[in-house]
Amino acid sequence: MALSRRTLLGLAAGVPVSVALAGCGSSGPGKSGGAATYWYLNGQPQEGVRAGAVDAYNKAHPDGRINDTTFQNDAYKTKIKTAIGAGQAPTIIWGWGGGTLRTYAQAGQVEDLTSWFDEHSEVKKSLFPSSFGAATVDGKIYAMPCETVQPIILYYNKKVFDRVGAEPPKSWDDIMALVPRFNAKGIAPFALGGQSRWTNMMWLEFLFDRIGGPELFQAVIEGEKNAWSHPDALTALAKVQDLVKADGFIKGFSSITADSNADQALLYTGKAAMMLHGAWSYGIQQADGGDFVSSGGLGYMNFPPVEGGKGDPSDTVGNPAQYLSISSKASAEQKKIAKDFFATGVLQDQEVKKWIDNGSVPIKLGTEKLLAASKSADFLQFTYDVASKAKVFGQSWDQALSPTAAETLLDNIVKLFQLSISPKQFAANLNAVIGK
Repeated sequence: MALSRRTLLGLAAGVPVSVALAGCGSSGPGKSGGAATYWYLNGQPQEGVRAGAVDAYNKAHPDGRINDTTFQNDAYKTKIKTAIGAGQAPTIIWGWGGGTLRTYAQAGQVEDLTSWFDEHSEVKKSLFPSSFGAATVDGKIYAMPCETVQPIILYYNKKVFDRVGAEPPKSWDDIMALVPRFNAKGIAPFALGGQSRWTNMMWLEFLFDRIGGPELFQAVIEGEKNAWSHPDALTALAKVQDLVKADGFIKGFSSITADSNADQALLYTGKAAMMLHGAWSYGIQQADGGDFVSSGGLGYMNFPPVEGGKGDPSDTVGNPAQYLSISSKASAEQKKIAKDFFATGVLQDQEVKKWIDNGSVPIKLGTEKLLAASKSADFLQFTYDVASKAKVFGQSWDQALSPTAAETLLDNIVKLFQLSISPKQFAANLNAVIGK
């Protein structure tokens, strides 16, 4: 029954969410008897892993089931906020942690799990320590870290580099020096799906870290007045515009979407030399790029340092994990099922294996042998090392900030990359929404 509901929602991509839900018999927290409800994102291969974990749990717990429902990304973001605000959230809330979780926690809409983790210390000790930052609000834990770690990685096409006789960049100056060399050969230095906005954001995340250190953005998180106007912030904003002005990105990048994977195709077809993207990009290029990955054409590295910068070159940014919260409006029985799922159903051996088979690194510690046995062993070990050894793993800004501030950030990043506003104008616009 659960499988048929997932299938129907997957087919209903163009149907309004309310209609799709009605047609699939999905239920909110008060309409599912004793069962817990769980909403999460669809889309393969991730959906299959999530569904498999629920199926395995239900098979082992016939008297305490979880009824799951899947959504497309944008539909989910809208639906979950509406449901939580109306007191009709699912028992288990899938999310990205950070600023959105903070708004839920401060409104009393999700359970405080701090004492539960104290009682289940073995669960906490089995996960990447860095995954708990985005689950924590004012010193209390409000979400269970789950799934995979997704640092942002600098990818490059080895074959294109060989053709030009170039070496991967070891510094920001190297990046800027490579731009005219690739342009002279008719190759875009960097692929970018700029219409998607968050893809542009990744550049600023790394430049802020490498130039000013993690404290630079932390000042924004902590609501420090005029934090965006810090000299290091203005330097980072100016450097990304220097790259745009030098034709560092593919022509027409503002009209390319990341959802279409057109930016990925530019890299594996050799039309672009490099691309800054998440760890999930590896699996896409492996699936869509023919023999590009298997033939050794894909290179990858952490973002290089900026000369004179304060940041540690081991730092990374991205998604430290994904997160599961429990609705405070759920019944006692539903909460009990959810917590049991956290303890015995999340990141069990079979789920861990499936994530690794899909080219992802689960946030579970001690998986080195499984990673080493994978066909993607080198990349997975690289990702594991970046995530586990980073002194600071900065969360993606659009998740770290409140929904209001994140939307202002994304809108202004587009303008910054289009050169329609200056660094100082960008900083002023963002300073206006600090703490909102």
